[in-house]
Amino acid sequence: MTLPVYRYRCAPNGLMTRAQLRAAGLSAARAEVVGELRWRSRKARHYGGYRVAYLYDPATARPVRPMTPGRWRSHHAMMRARRTCPDCKAVQPYVISTSLGCCWLCANA
Repeated sequence: MTLPVYRYRCAPNGLMTRAQLRAAGLSAARAEVVGELRWRSRKARHYGGYRVAYLYDPATARPVRPMTPGRWRSHHAMMRARRTCPDCKAVQPYVISTSLGCCWLCANA
């Protein structure tokens, strides 16, 4: 089955992109794609110079799962691991760059 393709700003009312669903407190999980937006872009490397955004029906979207205390603890632990320098073991106030592989102080030393 082929999806209907709409030009930028020409999608029918009632269909939403993933970002619009998230802003409305909905998740696109298990929701079927019902259409596609396409617009030309110099930055697009796929689809022959077009960028693509999929459209979903908000009636089939599910509400976003709330963040429980356990999920917050997990999130904070994950972010702390991304901020910890593997060389000096210091927790930095920024996420360690993957291209450097260590904090700025260790990279400049």
